[in-house]
Amino acid sequence: MTKKSLLKTITTYFFRGILITVPLTITIYVIYRVFIFLDGLLEDVITFDIPGLGLITLIGVLTLIGILGSNILFQPLLNKANELLNRVPLVKTIYTAIADLVTAFVGTKKKFTRPVLVKMVSHSELHKLGFITEDDLEQFGIDDGKVAVYLPHSYAFSGNLYIVPKENVTPIDAKAADVMKFIVSGGVAQVSDRNEN
Repeated sequence: MTKKSLLKTITTYFFRGILITVPLTITIYVIYRVFIFLDGLLEDVITFDIPGLGLITLIGVLTLIGILGSNILFQPLLNKANELLNRVPLVKTIYTAIADLVTAFVGTKKKFTRPVLVKMVSHSELHKLGFITEDDLEQFGIDDGKVAVYLPHSYAFSGNLYIVPKENVTPIDAKAADVMKFIVSGGVAQVSDRNEN
């Protein structure tokens, strides 16, 4: 083996090591920081240290709130709280926007379930991946020939909403989660087989 081929082999292994180590390390670090943050929330309340207690407590509290929120006895209380939050001008805007965004990802009214390919300019072959979020835009005085499409950004948890002609939108035969993962990763994420359940 020559020096050049040895150096090339070492370089190949080095970059392969980076590809394996960096995503794994960042994932472990993020999980660790979230874990520490959640444990830190209970530091002032509990005098003894049990690793993971913050996470377990958070899961328990959220589950309990979910159970109570589904209970008929607590429904009037939740409705009253929603009504109150919807009366305060600035709070209403923030609260309803966040509530609608969370509902779009989880729950029974998910919105990012219809992946589409959007032709951005009629005389161009520029396309973007996105999700139809609304078919009926009459409430805004927008004619029936347009739809609302959300286009997520890559490497971010943000995006833009576009109103586009229906003829510029082509439905995609793919899982919504795979399309979202593909967009957010900048097009480098592997997606599951379309035939899988």
